[in-house]
Amino acid sequence: MAKKKAKTRNTSKKTRNLSLKLNRQQKVVFGSFLMLFGLALIVAFISFLFNWQADQSVLGEFANREVSAKNWLSKFGASVSDFFIYKGFGLASFSVAFLILLSGVYLFFGFNSSNLRKFWFWGILVMIWLSIFLGFFTGTYSLLGGRVGFEMNDFLQDYLGFFGTVLLLLFLLVTYLSIRLKITPELVGDYFRSGKKELENAFDQPKPKVSETDEELDWKKEVVKEPETAEEKPEKIDLTESISKEPEKPVQPEVQSGQEEDVSMEVEAAPEEEEEDNLSQKLVKDFGEFDPTLELKNYKFPTIELLKDYGGGITINQEELEENKNRIVETLKNYKIDIAQIKATVGPTVTLYEIVPEAGIRISKIKNLEDDIALSLSALGIRIIAPIPGRGTIGIEVPNKNASIVSMRSVIASPKFQNAEMELPMALGKTISNETFVVDLAKMPHLLMAGATGQGKSVGLNAILTSLLYCKHPAEVKFVLVDPKKVELTLFNKIERHYLAKLPDTEEAIITDNTKVINTLNSLCIEMDNRYELLKNAMCRNLKEYNTKFKARKLNPNDGHKFLPYIVLVVDEFADLIMTAGKEVETPIARLAQLARAIGIHLIIATQRPSVNVITGIIKANFPARVAFRVTSKIDSRTILDNQGADQLIGRGDMLFTQGNELKRLQCAFVDTPEVDKITEFIGSQKAYPDAHLLPAYESEDSGTGVDIDVSERDKLFREAAEVIVTAQQGSASLLQRKLKLGYNRAGRIIDQLEAAGVVGPFEGSKARQVLVTDLAALDQLLNEEPNS
Repeated sequence: MAKKKAKTRNTSKKTRNLSLKLNRQQKVVFGSFLMLFGLALIVAFISFLFNWQADQSVLGEFANREVSAKNWLSKFGASVSDFFIYKGFGLASFSVAFLILLSGVYLFFGFNSSNLRKFWFWGILVMIWLSIFLGFFTGTYSLLGGRVGFEMNDFLQDYLGFFGTVLLLLFLLVTYLSIRLKITPELVGDYFRSGKKELENAFDQPKPKVSETDEELDWKKEVVKEPETAEEKPEKIDLTESISKEPEKPVQPEVQSGQEEDVSMEVEAAPEEEEEDNLSQKLVKDFGEFDPTLELKNYKFPTIELLKDYGGGITINQEELEENKNRIVETLKNYKIDIAQIKATVGPTVTLYEIVPEAGIRISKIKNLEDDIALSLSALGIRIIAPIPGRGTIGIEVPNKNASIVSMRSVIASPKFQNAEMELPMALGKTISNETFVVDLAKMPHLLMAGATGQGKSVGLNAILTSLLYCKHPAEVKFVLVDPKKVELTLFNKIERHYLAKLPDTEEAIITDNTKVINTLNSLCIEMDNRYELLKNAMCRNLKEYNTKFKARKLNPNDGHKFLPYIVLVVDEFADLIMTAGKEVETPIARLAQLARAIGIHLIIATQRPSVNVITGIIKANFPARVAFRVTSKIDSRTILDNQGADQLIGRGDMLFTQGNELKRLQCAFVDTPEVDKITEFIGSQKAYPDAHLLPAYESEDSGTGVDIDVSERDKLFREAAEVIVTAQQGSASLLQRKLKLGYNRAGRIIDQLEAAGVVGPFEGSKARQVLVTDLAALDQLLNEEPNS
């Protein structure tokens, strides 16, 4: 017996050690965490209802610190809300947040947890029921029932039909009301009968009238009959007097009439500090907010019927998938690499095979087999991603034998583009998982495109321009188009007076002459400086804030303020500009790339030669968003993407996109020349502005006027600059900048003065000016012979 007792004691000790019961301090800590976490979920869910469309592009970028979300709890709130509401149970997911909050309250205050289990049991059932019920409406409003509610509702309707599903939900509702809430038909009947009796009593038995004066007097008497000490009596008398006299007190304070007038004068003078805000509010109330689209109020956006429907969609060839899978597995087994799992995702042009190798296999070993796998599959453009970021798998991208065309119509008509809450949405194409890929140019803020000839750059530019034409009014965006090839962007001439911007006194808005390109780029720099001055005066940080303030009529047009449209500069062949103009093009491009993002000027630059002398370090540093079509070498791929992979693409719109983080493989949307022609014809046939949007006038600093400059107006460093030019026998403003440490504008003025004095020759494009003086002695003789010297 003694031994049995000992065993019993030991068992109880072990049980005590394994107990997970929390002490009071642990309950307080864990309860506070659950309360705050539940509250955070509620806040995130509420914010998600308003910002879910704007945060769609952020969901896959959780690790990227440069990307921000509009959710009140930033990317965490957007991701959690998307998981629970969009991919989960819809609006019914609020039940989870409240249950977590309630659990925290129970633990924090030490309430009996037996009731908590009931709350969780019935709360989960209510959430499932409500999600299925809202699934009837999820086709129209995607957030109501969520993906789970929609799928469960769809599953039930497949087996029970619509009415069967409704009857099942009705039965579950009755079950909940009777078991959980104890509501029965008798209880409902008694409730209505008691309510009816109360209404009858209220009408049949009027309330007895009680004299308020008598009650008040009786109460006063009782107060006066209280203890009669000499000290307490005055207090009670004062109390009763104040009660009896309270209704008779005058509303206005007892002050003299003169003081009242002084006070009223101060009250009238006080609002003068807020006069501007009140004026803007009055203007908005009388006339409404300023509408920049009012001048072309009858403008109609292009219809979706103008785009060609190639149809078809993705066709899954099961035999091809099995064949490729077997060859991949066989090739890896030849090198003693076993695969635990393999999954295929079919895209328009490429299929992604995700493999999970057995434990102990080195990733670099698989990466080195890229060429061997390509040989076994007999396919061009095999690309291995080892590992795929955020998935824990290794990806092998294999081109499809029969590629599908991604039409511009399909991406424009997609809900992701139609519901995009972006400033400048661009539908680039579709991903490997056949999802429409939409990005915001305003957040990029500039885009660099590269690819060999005939691989899809011009089609990509047309797709970007088409996206903006389908969503932005002519008053909201303007294009500056540079086309050295003279044939790629000519179709957009038809929308010159709607969407294009140009220099004053120029005939064609699409720029094909390199000299005009230099002037246009410098004109954009002037426009940038002017816009920054307006933003400074308006105390705004970016174009969106400025335009919002202007629409609210808080900025006076008499002070130079106006609605500022976005300006998108598109350069179709950047390498040609660098070859012919060099620094004269690179300098303003770099300046715009560095500064223009805040004031709504965005650059899209395309080139077929992504070499380091074309895409310099300064340009790359300010173009984090890049698109690479197929290039001919790994060096070009590293130049454009800082990574290899573009040389392994298959062409015809197959491209890689990066925005400073991981690479995404896309199939560019195809928009043909006849489609662009129809769109521009549709827009151009409508009422337009009197002229294209005019940029500030610009005259080249190095152009030379040919007019004599007065000697008295010469720069103080004129003589020293002349000696530098003659000694070096090189007439350029950049030489004076380096030697004399001058700014560009001052050096340009000195060059003009040297030309007028006959020291250097006229402007010759990108070349240095000819020096007309051979040595310093000839320079002294020339300057001494001047009449005013």
